[in-house]
Amino acid sequence: MVKINELKHGDFVIAEYEGQRRMGEITGISNADDKRVCVETDVQEFWYEQEHLYPIPINDESLLWLNFIKEELPDGSVKYKKGSFRLLIAAKNDFSTLDIWYREDRRHHPDVHYIHQLQNHYLQMTKVHLTREVMV
Repeated sequence: MVKINELKHGDFVIAEYEGQRRMGEITGISNADDKRVCVETDVQEFWYEQEHLYPIPINDESLLWLNFIKEELPDGSVKYKKGSFRLLIAAKNDFSTLDIWYREDRRHHPDVHYIHQLQNHYLQMTKVHLTREVMV
């Protein structure tokens, strides 16, 4: 389950409806105490309650889905790049700790394990929301 207070418009999550889970983008967040979030999936846009929202883990597949460019380094670490933004993991497929940076803003081992958390850091650092848009 995802904490509603961590979510922003444009964040990616997994929404569950009648046992079916689909990845989608948040298009609205309820202002009331009902803790509902509107998510647009490939099927439809729908309001989901908090218990039907799940985070997307940060892994190789999800970063490539976001159009990061992967670079395996000689020391065994892996760098993911999107524009001037960088994410570094110490070993291939080990996303337990990571470093992120954008220009002079470096964050060592932030508490980032899910895509929506990475999107929040990316927004804070770059002032632009992290999307699937391809960047050079």
